Amino acid sequence: MTKKEKAAFVAEKLEELYSEIPIPLDHKDAYTLLIAVLLSAQCTDVRVNQITPLLFAKADNPWDMVKMSVEEIQEIIRPCGLSPMKSKGIFGLSEILIEKYNGEVPQSFEALESLPAVGHKTASVVMSQAFGVPAFPVDTHIHRLMYRWGLSSGKNVVETERDAKKIFPKNLWNKLHLQMIWYGREYSPARGWRLEKDVITATIANKKMLKELRGI
Repeated sequence: MTKKEKAAFVAEKLEELYSEIPIPLDHKDAYTLLIAVLLSAQCTDVRVNQITPLLFAKADNPWDMVKMSVEEIQEIIRPCGLSPMKSKGIFGLSEILIEKYNGEVPQSFEALESLPAVGHKTASVVMSQAFGVPAFPVDTHIHRLMYRWGLSSGKNVVETERDAKKIFPKNLWNKLHLQMIWYGREYSPARGWRLEKDVITATIANKKMLKELRGI
């Protein structure tokens, strides 16, 4: 199969499996999504969804967030890991949103990525899921699948994102990246991979990759 044929098969199969796809992080608006995505760095979505209700009960908007101290924020989000950096980022970006954007989350990659503790992936998730702007945020699941499927070299997430955007139609990006995350979790995990469950990899991965996976 050519890469184009592989991509078409992936998109078709994922649409069969996940015609309706939930956003993994619980949120009610762009601000709470931004905070949730920031907290998800090196933390599971399940854990984030356990912690954000505690944080948002005290502050679900920038004005209430800056009434708290960095230390108070840190204490709440500690189970998510990296809490010193994340708490400073949450407080700092909330201040900037009030000062520069009237408390609203800006709708551009450049503005988002200029906020404290907000990197390209976080900005991409917010642009995609909050504002509907085509983006292809690459997490560990997507990075792994693109490599397994022979659609990217697996060198780094920057290259994986570039390759994904080249091979998949732009109108599919926002839904497809979520479908891939769910597929990676359910059918093609990093550990405990089973050929009989992973129909996409079994169909389009090359023999060398399948041999490598059977050795995991």
